[in-house]
Amino acid sequence: MYSDITPPARFSMRRLAPLAIIALAATLGFIYRDTFSFQTLADNREQLIAWRDGSYLLAAVGYVAAYILVVAFSLPGALIMTLTGGFLFGLVAGALLTLTGATLGAVAIFLAAKTGLGDSLQARMDASGGTLSKIRDGLRKNEISYLFLMRLVPAIPFFVANLAPALFGVKLRNYAFTTFFGIMPGTVVYTWVGAGLSEVFARGETPDLGIFFEWQILGPILALCALSALPIVIKRFRK
Repeated sequence: MYSDITPPARFSMRRLAPLAIIALAATLGFIYRDTFSFQTLADNREQLIAWRDGSYLLAAVGYVAAYILVVAFSLPGALIMTLTGGFLFGLVAGALLTLTGATLGAVAIFLAAKTGLGDSLQARMDASGGTLSKIRDGLRKNEISYLFLMRLVPAIPFFVANLAPALFGVKLRNYAFTTFFGIMPGTVVYTWVGAGLSEVFARGETPDLGIFFEWQILGPILALCALSALPIVIKRFRK
């Protein structure tokens, strides 16, 4: 007799190659993580300013490309990169360039994970029950709200928020939309800090990165989290 059960998709080296490259790059980045530091930015600030003044467009494109690589390969230094964006391009242009680079990098790792693991894991979760299936069902019913929450809640690591949606089969357009707008509050805050680095360098100090957790900053972000969760809560009460 022939079985009607379709076997789960098999892993192949070709499909896993993108994830293997990301894992290797992340390991090398962890080893050389000290290269991405505030001191490195301070030591090279004059060269960076000269590069920007010499060719603004090239500097902007180079910055976005570098940010894509940092996010796509999960390299350390995204925070320093965001500060650099504010330092070089100011609040508005720096935030837009950072949002563009971070979103494109996140989309790259999303596609790599979906290509390498998404179909196989999704097929297994569709055939299984338990907590994972409940998370999957909740995510599919309230995809935009869940994705916004993953971006807005400071406790969720950026790498996890990039990778997990691909494994639960979310739509790429929703993922890209919520990534761009979900990381906007934090990006604006740290770009703002970066825009004031000239004075910090002049005083020989380091920036106060704890500003993100001050109530006047964290409060509105938590309010956005509550607003994102509202559709989920309403559906729960209706049931």
